[in-house]
Amino acid sequence: MWRTAGIQSAGLFIIASIIYGSQPQIGASADALVAFYNGDRTRILTAAVFGGLAVLNLMWFAAAVRTTLADAGQDGWGAAATAASAAVGGLFLLLVTMAAALAYSIAGSGNPTFTSGLNDFAWAGFVLTSFPRAMLIMAGTFGFWRAGLISNTLFAAGVAVVVLVLLGGTTWASGGFWAPDGIYSRFVSPIIGLAWVIVASRVLLTRSPATRVGW
Repeated sequence: MWRTAGIQSAGLFIIASIIYGSQPQIGASADALVAFYNGDRTRILTAAVFGGLAVLNLMWFAAAVRTTLADAGQDGWGAAATAASAAVGGLFLLLVTMAAALAYSIAGSGNPTFTSGLNDFAWAGFVLTSFPRAMLIMAGTFGFWRAGLISNTLFAAGVAVVVLVLLGGTTWASGGFWAPDGIYSRFVSPIIGLAWVIVASRVLLTRSPATRVGW
């Protein structure tokens, strides 16, 4: 289960996103915000539960990466992966908490300016997750390469993924495709990260821990 926790985490994030639905865009009207957050609070709460499970599996995935790298003498990169996953998980838990607050209290408070500001901040928070996600990918990629667990070709592909995911964190001042709520941030960057998780999980599945305690 630990060695496939990354895939499980990605799957749970996808399920949470589908249940949660399409969050109102930046600058959405007060009516659109109230309709989304107050329209079906159970949906948002259910998505929050799946999001929490996704974060938990992300922590397990990072632990599996660190154990594998420690066994290969690359615990420094493993520690970096652990720190990055903690940052990713912390940001997503913050976003989950904000969504719950908007659904169960703030959106119905009659303060559209505050509601709109928090909705926009949620998009900014999502964009911010690009940086620790890129750090997690970088730590895993460099660690696996230094340990001889991936080829030079996969290493080069991993570096490219780091750059592409980082691009998702540079979109706040742009519009359209590159907007914080645009296609790149919402779909392209997460899909690229998912591809890396699948490759990393494949590497983990080919390894055995030095001791059962390590897992």
